[in-house]
Amino acid sequence: MRKFIAAAVLAVVAATGLSACSSASDPNVLKIGTEGTYAPFSYQEGGTLTGYDVEVARAVGEKLGKQVEFVQTPWDSIFAGLESKRFDLVANQVTVNPERTAKYALSQPYTTSEGVIVTKADNTTITSLASLAGKTTAQSATSNWSKVAAGAGAKVEAVEGFVQAVQLLKAGRVDATVNDTLAVGEYTKKTGDTGIKIAAETGETSKQAFAARSGDTALIADVDKALAELRADGTLARLSEKYFGTDVSK
Repeated sequence: MRKFIAAAVLAVVAATGLSACSSASDPNVLKIGTEGTYAPFSYQEGGTLTGYDVEVARAVGEKLGKQVEFVQTPWDSIFAGLESKRFDLVANQVTVNPERTAKYALSQPYTTSEGVIVTKADNTTITSLASLAGKTTAQSATSNWSKVAAGAGAKVEAVEGFVQAVQLLKAGRVDATVNDTLAVGEYTKKTGDTGIKIAAETGETSKQAFAARSGDTALIADVDKALAELRADGTLARLSEKYFGTDVSK
């Protein structure tokens, strides 16, 4: 899923957390890569890292009785960080797709959402995914939504996140941006921006999961077990209601 703004700096924020797989330096610590700038999933509030993904990860950690450290990393380099072993798990609305399934070990999904196309409020030419053919969209280069836009025939201009995409959109430099309905809803709720609108749905349902390196199947098995317990005891539903007003964990 993609992004509000990219991290300006890389920082490590310690929190109560996760897993049965060891960190390179401490077998009792798991390092998790996350943006820290993608509200309401992973962001700073009063100097503290929080958000839906962060709270889900912490809840998983409680189930496993382990400690987690979050490593803030810009989205477009987050998988490089995972592969270079800067951290062991990505918790940042990683959309499940065939390419990622083949390359990484992915957990069971803990979020389900829909894709939407955002345009300027007065745009009348974009009414469907097919309308993006020949148009220009602004997307994070490595995001799932970048592939959706390109697949529809759009020229994709790479940006750091959703806020930058909206800035280019309102300046008339791009025609649209494709993103997750939950992220778009959070942006409009927080900003009250009436200069943009949801022009259409992409028709795609996306599911988001935790991602680990392909060989870390034991870690993912532990995460899946914890997620199953959190779903059964109502924790995922409660966190969903807290951040979205509805259960997005189904």
